[in-house]
Amino acid sequence: MANISMESRMNTHSGIGNGKKDQHQHGAVIEEIEGLIKVYKDGYVERPPIVPNVAATVAQELNLLCKDVIMDNFSNLWARFYVPKCQGKLPLLIYFHGGGFCVGSPSWICYHDFISKLASASGCVIMSVNYRLAPEHRLPTAFDDGFSSVMWVKQQAVMRSNNDQRWWLNSCNLSKVFIGGDSAGANIAHNVAKRIGASGLINPLTLRGIILVQPFFGGEQRTYSEKYLAQPPNSALSLTVSDVFWRLSLPTGSNRDHQWCNPLAKGATRLEDLRIPPVMVCVSEMDILKDRSLEFCNAMRRAGKSVEQVMFMGVGHAFQILHNYQLSQTRTGEMVSRIKAFINK
Repeated sequence: MANISMESRMNTHSGIGNGKKDQHQHGAVIEEIEGLIKVYKDGYVERPPIVPNVAATVAQELNLLCKDVIMDNFSNLWARFYVPKCQGKLPLLIYFHGGGFCVGSPSWICYHDFISKLASASGCVIMSVNYRLAPEHRLPTAFDDGFSSVMWVKQQAVMRSNNDQRWWLNSCNLSKVFIGGDSAGANIAHNVAKRIGASGLINPLTLRGIILVQPFFGGEQRTYSEKYLAQPPNSALSLTVSDVFWRLSLPTGSNRDHQWCNPLAKGATRLEDLRIPPVMVCVSEMDILKDRSLEFCNAMRRAGKSVEQVMFMGVGHAFQILHNYQLSQTRTGEMVSRIKAFINK
């Protein structure tokens, strides 16, 4: 699996065009996560190509079909499908990548490698969704795109007999659909699941579970791990970076106690009122979001929801994608095994 150096990524100054020229053309830089994203005063957004994008091809030993499918040309909503070559109907996992709502893609090599191995090992079809990014498209656009992707799958299922998507659709057991994601993608999965529960409109699909890997939640009041958990230089997420992502992605004028950031905030949808299936939450011991994830799990249990909480020791945020910890390979194998068990219950 690809090893992306967070340290070099966070220190790079490469980008689109010449910095002085851009500053003249677009004004001052008003928000920046070094090496990942710059936002200029006039709204121009620059995302340096730090992580390579790769085509929809996989190693032969994974025994997968892999193709990109466009769902909506207007919004550039597309997905990369990973379909195990085997007999019988398989569960379907609709997956949303991380990146603070502001960066990332299913075609990033680190996501492509992780998702292809997860599909092969778990024996499920995975639909890895490309959604629109902030700050050009602030929340709830990512939630809208996530829900639209589920409704698109429903539409394909209804049109099954006359459909050019049969190459993946015929491998799916649509009574075993899961929604998941990591970091911001886990936040998207949670909010999409809320919409599905409120609407009840996805028949003939049946949502059987939600998989939240290191969910990107926040709040105005800092948790202990946010304030005091020391992060190594190659950490994927610091408190400063987290705050920038929230400023760029939340509706203008909102703070971190908006319910799209803090699902436990006053005024957020009551967890008791959520109509959702069992939830699996993957927590990393060295992640600054650890305590917030544990608080979420405890609150969900108090609300009567079924929650499976899994702690991965000795690793931090996005370890399974970036492989930036000594134990990353071992813990990634454990994570894949736990996700497989949850899906195949």
